[in-house]
Amino acid sequence: MSFGDKIFHFLAYTVLAFLWYNTFFNTFRLERRKALLYAALFSIVFGIVIEVLQGVLTTSRSSDVYDVMANTMGVFLTVIIVFIKNLITIKK
Repeated sequence: MSFGDKIFHFLAYTVLAFLWYNTFFNTFRLERRKALLYAALFSIVFGIVIEVLQGVLTTSRSSDVYDVMANTMGVFLTVIIVFIKNLITIKK
C-alpha cells in the first residue's frame, strides 16, 4: 500500500466533492444541505464504481478497498468544511 497514493486519492476526492457541491448549489440551485448530500453521494458512488471497474475490466490495475476509504475520507473532509462554512455564513 502506497501512502502517497492514498494521499492523492484523499485530496482528489476532496476536490471532486467540492466541485460537485458547487455544481449542485450554484448551477442547479439546490438548497445547501441537499447540494452537499448529493455531492457526497455522487463522489462516494463514483469512487466505488471506479475501483470495481479497475478490478473487473483491466488486467494492469486492481481494486483497492483502501483507495475507496481514502476517497471517502476526502469526501467527508469536504462535507465538514462546507458544513462549518455554512454554519458561519448563516450566523452572520
